Order: sequence, then structure tokens, then C-alpha cells
Amino acid sequence: MAKLIIRGLETHVDIWNEAAGQTIVALHGFTGSTATWRNLAKDLPHMRIVAIDLIGHGQTAVPEQDSRFTMDEQLRDLEEIFSQLQLETFTLLGYSMGGRIALSYTIAYPHRVEKLLLESVSPGLRTSKERIERCERDDALATKITNNGVRSFVHAWENIPLFESQKRLSNNARQAVRSERLAQSEMGLAGSLRGIGTGMQPSNWGNLTQLELPVLLITGSLDVKFCNIALEMKALLKNGKHMTVNDVGHAIHVENPAEFATIVNEYLT
Repeated sequence: MAKLIIRGLETHVDIWNEAAGQTIVALHGFTGSTATWRNLAKDLPHMRIVAIDLIGHGQTAVPEQDSRFTMDEQLRDLEEIFSQLQLETFTLLGYSMGGRIALSYTIAYPHRVEKLLLESVSPGLRTSKERIERCERDDALATKITNNGVRSFVHAWENIPLFESQKRLSNNARQAVRSERLAQSEMGLAGSLRGIGTGMQPSNWGNLTQLELPVLLITGSLDVKFCNIALEMKALLKNGKHMTVNDVGHAIHVENPAEFATIVNEYLT
């Protein structure tokens, strides 16, 4: 566990299996934190897992300026983190929001990333009309979070269709996800939605063809929307592979951690 000062912002990083050879940098989704990758680190003791609390999340300090919550700022922060940790090259893994950030980082700093693993990821929205509509929805949700608090938001969030399949998890697993979400701050989540939500980021669809490195897209069979997005992405990638895990939804690493770890391990070895 490390607290780094990154461009003026105290940033929380967890590093597991420090003596291991190969490095995976792992980026969590919206409402997540480094804790989401603890099981993966346990299942892959021969790999060093570097997990980062992204802007507005976990134990990373919440910026005071709204302008600090943008994709561009987050990418510059990541680059500074990797410089401080002396990580020259690594495998980059991202889930959902963390996957959008991982993809954007790889496009901006392709020399850093050896392999890219994207779990339930979209490269953004194609049209400005879609982006504007999404920004309006995210802004309304951000206002709701700041007005009603994290607990009220989490209760609604865990009941959206995207997470329906998580209701089949064991009580312990559900409680762990819930605790992770409840540990967030109103200002952090609202800033993240407004600054780095899907509507705010530039579309990366046009950049997929320029990626030369191996890219693995992982989706859950119950998450039809993201399975279809992955198929479209794979068609544009020079070196892309798509794997679907049966009978799970959006968060494969939570719903079937053993299978997820096996996929990551086999792809990297």
C-alpha cells in the first residue's frame, strides 16, 4: 500500500505480490476501488498487481477543482504514477470505467503497454448527440448523489439492470461490493460522473485501428450490450481477441473470479 503525491493530489495505490516478475496494472470501475482486485492478486501470486484508486474514488483525495476530473488529467496522473513507481512497461487491465481509462491511456502512451485487457468496456459514444444526452443524464445523477447522499445512491445503483446478475452472489461477495460502494464520497462520485463519464470522454472508436499491441476483450454472456460492443471493437483491432464468460454479467471478476483469473493467466502466459 502506498500514498503517492501525484501532481498535487494524494493518490492511493495497492501493490500485491511485489516480488513477482510480470506486472499487471489494474483500474477499477465507477464506484470501485483497489479492493475489487484483491481476489485477482490472490489467484495470481506469480504476478505483481498494481491497483490504483482513480480520481474521485477510494482513498485517493478528492480534487477541489472540477477541472481536475477529466480524462486528460487522469491520464497525466497515471503517467506520473508509473514514473514514480519506475514502471517502464506492463500489462494494463481495466474494468468498465477503468477500461475506458485504460484504453485512452494506451492510445496516448502506446510505448508503455505490452498487452491490454478490457473487461466490459466501451470506447465511448460515437456521436456528439449521444454524448450530450449522456452528459445530461450523468449531470442529473451527480446532482442526485450530492443532494441525497451515497447510501441512497448505492441502493438505487445496485438495483439497475446492469447489475441484476450480481444478486446471485453469495452474501459475503455482495456485502464486499456494497461496502466498496458505500465507502465512496458524494463529491468524488459526482465529480467523476461530470468529468470522466462516458459522455464527457472523446470517442475512441476511430483510434482502435491504430493499436498494434495484443488486446483481449472480456465480456459476460448475460451482458448482451457489452458483448455486442466487444464484437464491434474486435472487428477494428489489428490484434484483438474476444472471450465471453458464460452465465455472468457486467463484472466478471466479481461474479466468477476464478474463471476471470484463469483467462488473465492463460492470456499472459
